[in-house]
Amino acid sequence: MERYYSYSRFIKEYFGEKLYKICIDGGFTCPNRDGTLATGGCIFCSEGGSGEFTENASLSVSEQIHLGKSQTSRKYQGEHYIAYFQAFTNTYAPVDRLRALYEEAITAPEIVALSIGTRPDCITPEILDLLEELNKRKPVFIEMGLQTSHDSTASFLNRAYPTETFTKTCHALAEAGIRVTAHIILGLPGETLDMELDTIRYLNTLPVSGIKISMLYVLKNTVLASYYEQHPFHILTMEEYINHLIICLSQLRKDIVIERMTGDGPKDLLIVPKWIGHKRPVLNTIHKEMKQRNFTQGGSLCQKNL
Repeated sequence: MERYYSYSRFIKEYFGEKLYKICIDGGFTCPNRDGTLATGGCIFCSEGGSGEFTENASLSVSEQIHLGKSQTSRKYQGEHYIAYFQAFTNTYAPVDRLRALYEEAITAPEIVALSIGTRPDCITPEILDLLEELNKRKPVFIEMGLQTSHDSTASFLNRAYPTETFTKTCHALAEAGIRVTAHIILGLPGETLDMELDTIRYLNTLPVSGIKISMLYVLKNTVLASYYEQHPFHILTMEEYINHLIICLSQLRKDIVIERMTGDGPKDLLIVPKWIGHKRPVLNTIHKEMKQRNFTQGGSLCQKNL
């Protein structure tokens, strides 16, 4: 019994085969770091801009694709890949530069789709036109960091844009025929399970196609690390996180693809919680709990008292 709409199922349905992502560093920064909107970035963001697993930005896109293929050859024997621009804000540049980078990626015959991580306030009409044009040649998937639908929490996180901006950009991308994935975080300081469910209900009203969910974790050399040291707050246990996750997913629209259910930050940077550093056991426990609670996405769920 399939209890949720998995990313692997979506990829096989969409492309007819299993695919592997090659993470590419386009050498971007972020308006939330360079002083345009703020400095320091979102308080949880690492110095690598969530791109610790990308290739070297000093290499060309073609070189990074070649290197990514060689590094995954032992565990992936397929011929096709998704080029994933991951680190920092990957639409934060002049259109001409974006076109050159994206074109170099999709020109490679082994690349069958383009995945781009960005902010909703960094997609101008000109960039949207470029994305729509490229999407007619090879699928373009946009991932946007929402984290929470609550502007009060977003202000604490230094997200530096209102939730309404996410709403408008999501609709604009969908109208252009571009698939949107939202990133959210559970366990944010001051947020309750009910507030997390508000974020799920908010996403259910939007033309969102996918969701990536992460547990809040604290990394070294971040603003959050300094805050946590000075103002320790409750970090969800694995049991608490899984309970929050399953309840949230039970309220998630059935057609939204669940692309990630847990995060696993770099172990050499991870401060807390240590349990997220063991991704496979965490996922196994999630699936076991789903079965025990008769969970289905957007459907049934046996409640559990913690």
